Amino acid sequence: MTTDLAHYRDEFPVTQQYAFLSHAAVSSLSRRVGNAVRPHIERVEQDHFWNYMPDVLAVQERLRERIARLINARSSSEIVLTQNTAMSISTVAASLPFQPGDNVLVLEGDYPANVYPWLNQAHRGVLTKFVPAHQGGLDINLLEQRIDKRTRVIALSTVMFSTGFRNDIEAVGKLCHERGIYFVVDAIQSLGAFPIDVQSSHIDFLAAGSQKWLMSLPGCGLLYCRQERIDELVPGAYVGTMSVLDPLNYLDYNFTLQPDASRFNLGTPNVTGIVALDAAIELLQEVGIERISQQIATLVDALLSDLSERGYVVSGSTAPEHRSGIVVAKVPNAMNLCQRMSKEHVIVTPRGAGVRVAPHFYNTVEEVLRVGELLDAFAKENY
Repeated sequence: MTTDLAHYRDEFPVTQQYAFLSHAAVSSLSRRVGNAVRPHIERVEQDHFWNYMPDVLAVQERLRERIARLINARSSSEIVLTQNTAMSISTVAASLPFQPGDNVLVLEGDYPANVYPWLNQAHRGVLTKFVPAHQGGLDINLLEQRIDKRTRVIALSTVMFSTGFRNDIEAVGKLCHERGIYFVVDAIQSLGAFPIDVQSSHIDFLAAGSQKWLMSLPGCGLLYCRQERIDELVPGAYVGTMSVLDPLNYLDYNFTLQPDASRFNLGTPNVTGIVALDAAIELLQEVGIERISQQIATLVDALLSDLSERGYVVSGSTAPEHRSGIVVAKVPNAMNLCQRMSKEHVIVTPRGAGVRVAPHFYNTVEEVLRVGELLDAFAKENY
């Protein structure tokens, strides 16, 4: 870790007890988040709604602006805060103007949050087609072979949760843009760790949750809706009090939807989650996403080299362009191994074919090298 990043390690109390390498599951929290949430809770305990709500609304708008900068959206009006990734993708799936016989392409091995919402459109006559994975991720040639004249959506994760394969989002976005196909992206396994640009990648809709690489509390998410696509949407299953113009005029019942992503703002938000996510993204943007991605790449390079020298095989391609913050070492009895590593104060996750390791920018090379050491130690015990 470079000296300019080292002082941020003190932001994470988990480092006092663990080598926490599980940011692809539910992340550890920074002091920055805790220091934002605690005063908010104390104020809610002591004050009344009308006094603190203006401050909450200000934080909510500030968070939407932070997210817009994080993904290079043109405006915060293209951002709506949601509960989680699945809710965001389900909102999009229910709102797209499908016709019977249309199809959606998803990648084999993708996370269910980016599969089930599309399967759920079968009642509208929409077919969900699976593109075979290659080396743990997307082969764009295989994707092109599956496209036909009724393909309306390509739905893809930036990073595969069970292999760590980083998909070529820009190439897929270009393909969608050229063919008039909606591009829906699940960014939960990279947002906060690697740069993403919704404009240059021609992303129409992007979803993510707060609890992984964004390092915030669970239960808060985001949805980006490209403004040009809003008028093409149909009223879906997800509308609420705040979805319409003049929403506080409760008894007017004027069902005129908001002209931007706010139409998916259903009502009372997860206020604590918003306060937490605002502080978490503030920290990430202070550090800088480019610096974060460089540090993660350094850690992943060291981990892959060490695992290879020890004879371990990893899931997915290890080509530099496909590396993410996730490495899955193929081992039997992954659940048992992860539990044993936890007792040695190293936190990893059982996923796919083995042990999933997912370091963030505040981790160290020494911490990731503990993974191989422990895997070897446990293997020797079985001889």
